[in-house]
Amino acid sequence: MPKLHAPVVTKRAIEFARHISNNYPGLNVILESHIAKDIHETLPFPVYTTAPSDVSMLFARKVDLVITMGGDGTILRAASLFSMHNSVPPILAFSMGTLGFLGEWKFEEYKRAWRECYMSGCSVGVEDLLDPHTRTAAESDTEPKPDFAPLSAWDSVRGNGQCMGPSRTSKILLRHRLRVGIYDAQGRNINEQLIPTSTAEPDLGAPTDPINVNPPSSLRPASSSLSPPYLHAINEVSIDRGSHPHLAIIDIFINGHFLTEAVADGILVSTPTGSTAYSLSAGGSIVHPLVKSLLITPISPRSLSFRPLVLPLHTKVTLRLSKRNRGRELPVSIDGKRRVGVSIGMEVRVEGEQLEKLPDGWRGGVPCVIRTPRAGDPKGLNDDDDSWVGGLNGLLKFNYPFGENVEEA
Repeated sequence: MPKLHAPVVTKRAIEFARHISNNYPGLNVILESHIAKDIHETLPFPVYTTAPSDVSMLFARKVDLVITMGGDGTILRAASLFSMHNSVPPILAFSMGTLGFLGEWKFEEYKRAWRECYMSGCSVGVEDLLDPHTRTAAESDTEPKPDFAPLSAWDSVRGNGQCMGPSRTSKILLRHRLRVGIYDAQGRNINEQLIPTSTAEPDLGAPTDPINVNPPSSLRPASSSLSPPYLHAINEVSIDRGSHPHLAIIDIFINGHFLTEAVADGILVSTPTGSTAYSLSAGGSIVHPLVKSLLITPISPRSLSFRPLVLPLHTKVTLRLSKRNRGRELPVSIDGKRRVGVSIGMEVRVEGEQLEKLPDGWRGGVPCVIRTPRAGDPKGLNDDDDSWVGGLNGLLKFNYPFGENVEEA
């Protein structure tokens, strides 16, 4: 998933797709329809896609790993494609956007990043050995270990040989999501009314037949599976006054108990991942993504006594539109990708998503491939740390002195 409307990023996506085809035979490259339409003629091998209306259903069934090339918005776009499902494929993110707080890898090291992610520690491919960004990883290869025997599918990979095992330098971070339900005044779930804003782009047309992949109707799940009682958010749920001149009036309940009547521009319920997004701009706390919690942050509250809250992950939060809103309909947004209007008496119910360890893997959350630089690496962190701290310092400019040129500090 490359960043939209960025020709340079599109060229990098083509380069990446060629590398996968040349070195990892047997894998299929799946693209969004508008990207596939633009680049499939530049590739000497087939790529796959589907119509935008079938993306949520088919991508969840067919995609094993998601590659994003862009900023944090591209990662949110990728996660939103699986917002109707309980499981999300691992996301390998290359930072090629404006901020890139969630992006872990530079594109220049895409060969190393992909190799470690796909092969889970098998040795460097022949082509990778020519790249300075992967040479360090190659030097740490060890003898095969019984617990890390290569899978048979790796036999066809160029340069396959020894197994790195636990010495690989990448790992998975499971980012929590929110489960969100929108209910009308009669208590009926109306999640199916949420409009995915990503399909509103004028140039997201259906692909041409040679690159379109649609399964027969017998393989399609029942339509009810696409209207679940919950949708999922990786960043936040927001309710705000929109274009209305008056403040929003929202009753907040915690585990069924009335907390307060919030009079503000709006209310945010965020994940730790989203704590560095909209919530941070509204004055909310910064929370490490491993802290099992959710945040309630008011947007410009009238009362100075309303302060941001950090609650246990499985707290059930209900936002109910007060009768004192004078009949106004207020917009609700999920990760900025799905929107619906709520009126008096309607509720937005939010709680943290459960993470479950099943026999075939994890269920829940958004698994992100992150890097683990070695101890002593001058460009990285110690083994016991993660790039979250580096993001605070490098991107949010923690510890920079006031009144001095940042470049000289």
